[in-house]
Amino acid sequence: SLLLTSTHRALNSSQISLARRSPPPPRSTERRVEGMASEGVLLGMGNPLLDISAVVDDAFLTKYDVKLNNAILAEEKHLPMYDELASKGNVEYIAGGATQNSIRVAQWMLQTPGATSYMGCIGKDKFGEEMKKNAQAAGVTAHYYEDEAAPTGTCAVCVVGGERSLVANLSAANCYKSEHLKKPENWALVEKAKYIYIAGFFLTVSPDSIQLVAEHAAANNKVFLMNLSAPFICEFFRDAQEKVLPFVDYIFGNETEARIFAKVRGWETENVEEIALKISQLPLASGKQKRIAVITQGADPVVVAEDGQVKTFPVILLPKEKLVDTNGAGDAFVGGFLSQLVQQKSIEDSVKAGCYAANVIIQRSGCTYPEKPDFN
Repeated sequence: SLLLTSTHRALNSSQISLARRSPPPPRSTERRVEGMASEGVLLGMGNPLLDISAVVDDAFLTKYDVKLNNAILAEEKHLPMYDELASKGNVEYIAGGATQNSIRVAQWMLQTPGATSYMGCIGKDKFGEEMKKNAQAAGVTAHYYEDEAAPTGTCAVCVVGGERSLVANLSAANCYKSEHLKKPENWALVEKAKYIYIAGFFLTVSPDSIQLVAEHAAANNKVFLMNLSAPFICEFFRDAQEKVLPFVDYIFGNETEARIFAKVRGWETENVEEIALKISQLPLASGKQKRIAVITQGADPVVVAEDGQVKTFPVILLPKEKLVDTNGAGDAFVGGFLSQLVQQKSIEDSVKAGCYAANVIIQRSGCTYPEKPDFN
């Protein structure tokens, strides 16, 4: 979820060829078990938010001027909705945030304690303490920056007929500073990671932190991944997005975000496969050899553009009666994808794992999952 929850519902010229880079082998000092991910191999940075989730009706959405299947930042008019949601008998509190969701799902899929790590800003309050306990229970190594003044960020998750809309009140999540990232104990997580994933929502908070890790990844032959995250990111944070895109090896998004991305660039096409191809062929920074664009389309096939070619992969179709809540599905797709990618599995295997994870999450309330995955 998260505010940016990235995606989604079920939930980046000239052609660039190029050989696939493989990440450097793990250093001998790192604990590694055959067939498992190495410790700290995957790092996420983003906006940690506590989801306040409840089933509402269309009148509630109308009251607060909220559109279904959208993700926005809270304005003054939205602030009363958090107390109203909290007063509902069916309310649930779930630790979330787009990137944190993806990292938690990747950790769940990997089943290797400490394989993943995460950084973001929380408040020094009870919700922040809940967030820390949740990350620890999930097996994620979380180094949160704790803001003294702002409360832990929240996200209103309004569920209607299994579909969701997200309204994020970033609060402390909006206070992350690159000074925290640069501290030796935190930068050590960056140095250990071979794969670094950041949702586009973090562009609204700390673009300088994103640039630091993006340039580190390029200089050290690491894999840097980002998400388009929401239409408003593509529309209103284009400059920050443009600055980091040359460093992005994998870009994720859904079909709505992809079409907005194309529209603001004047591409004059709504064909998702064509857009994915154009995104994959945008210019790359020095040291980056190619980009792979991965676009989800709800129940329609996942589109992957790589090396001037487009492939589509079917998703796991779910009967409507089994759909509980699409909140976090896009984040779960990315988490599943990452769980295989960090083990150097194929794109096909990574997409399959993403579809599996998303399918599990949409049959549950919020971005939650059973104790163990059942993915082969």
